[in-house]
Amino acid sequence: MLFMGIDVGTTGVRTLVCNEKGEIIAESDVKLKNAVCLNLPPGYSEQIPEKWWIAVKKSIVEVIGKMHGKGYSPHDILAIACDSTSGTVIPIDKEGKPLYNALMYNDARAIHQANIINDIARDFTEKIGHGFKPSDALCKILWIKQNLPSIYKKTYKFIHAADFITGKLTENFSVSDESNSLKTGYDLIDRKWPEFIEKKLKISPELLPGVVPSGQAIGEVTPSTARELGLVAGISVRAGVTDGTASFISSGAYREGDWNSTLGTTLVVKGISKRLIKDPLGRIYCHRHPDGYWLPGGASSSGGECLEKIFKDKDLGKLNLMVPEYTPTPMFVYPLVRKGERLPFVNPEAKGFVVGKARDEYELYTAYLEGVAYVEKWIYEVISQLGAEIGNRIYTSGGGNKSKPWLQIRADVLQKILVKTNFTSAALGCAILAASRTFYTSLMEAAKNMIGEKEEIHPRLKYADLYGQRYDHFRKLCRERGYE
Repeated sequence: MLFMGIDVGTTGVRTLVCNEKGEIIAESDVKLKNAVCLNLPPGYSEQIPEKWWIAVKKSIVEVIGKMHGKGYSPHDILAIACDSTSGTVIPIDKEGKPLYNALMYNDARAIHQANIINDIARDFTEKIGHGFKPSDALCKILWIKQNLPSIYKKTYKFIHAADFITGKLTENFSVSDESNSLKTGYDLIDRKWPEFIEKKLKISPELLPGVVPSGQAIGEVTPSTARELGLVAGISVRAGVTDGTASFISSGAYREGDWNSTLGTTLVVKGISKRLIKDPLGRIYCHRHPDGYWLPGGASSSGGECLEKIFKDKDLGKLNLMVPEYTPTPMFVYPLVRKGERLPFVNPEAKGFVVGKARDEYELYTAYLEGVAYVEKWIYEVISQLGAEIGNRIYTSGGGNKSKPWLQIRADVLQKILVKTNFTSAALGCAILAASRTFYTSLMEAAKNMIGEKEEIHPRLKYADLYGQRYDHFRKLCRERGYE
């Protein structure tokens, strides 16, 4: 049997089809064209949802064509699932037509609305363990209510980006998943929309979608959509997840205590916990795992962006070759290249620093790699202090995996085994999710059987004390700057 995953990203759509073993049969990447709305006020971020659908259709058609070329048929596809950006929200009418542009995941206009919600919903935020941010969908819905009353009055439902695509496939725009609904204020403990939304914000629950666990059936591909895209009517469409959760699913982490570090522009961590992890500082928040567990996670403002900015004109391959000759360095770097940090500590005024003078660019480069590893270690210490179990293996994904010396530094600093799978992507995570309640009985079973070969990077014990001492000094330097 085959399973399709659709990842609707900020700049493009990736569609992937794999079998029950996770072997990739066909995939397609299509760039979004003219989706981004320009000339917006500072802090605003909007896209045109119909442009997503155009790209999704093209991507699916390409994948189906590639499947035919390999002897497969759309009849082999058992289920489809979709992910997209977390916190993106769209007001639609009863036919599923957008009434306004999508307010994107990084749209921060709703500062006033976030303050209102956090003030009136303190009992709820204490219950779930995190507050609301201006970029959260609920804050943006309140912004629309207060600033675009004519749009608000016409709205049938406020839905998320992934809901829009599943709605296009099934003509059911009224159901969302627990993952995307988190930032709209859904109560993941009691699994219902909390009363404060209706009683205090005066937002009717009728304007919000019904919510089901990720992986549950939402509908089937309609005959008209099947004809247009070359699919088969009746293929099951399953409730999706956010893009971050989809990437986590594909990382190889599937048991309680498993954690994944995604090292791209920023450093994002997510794991599986039996208990809800509450962080009064808001650094960590929890999604719901479809199998009943919790998915605590958070994102640092630090990460690979420091290499893009500091060494943008350098040959990173050449720099990487010299890293083993310089570890561990006598330098200490906090690898922020923009103001503000959110994990492992919260400080909107925080700035990066470099302590020590590099002998050459190779030593400076190595020190930045070490700095990111120190931040990663600090994050896992925070998570452990909050009560989460962390095993001896950290699954790793993202662009940072391309540097083998960086993987080794991270393993040495963490003193944990890093596990790198051959292929990770949000689209694959959605395909695994599509299989989780159709071919398999759970997401954990699907992930266990569908993740490909893994490479392990073991920590070198001889570096445990050396990096332990340097890490302690790194933390001391941070405390001196008020970073705690």
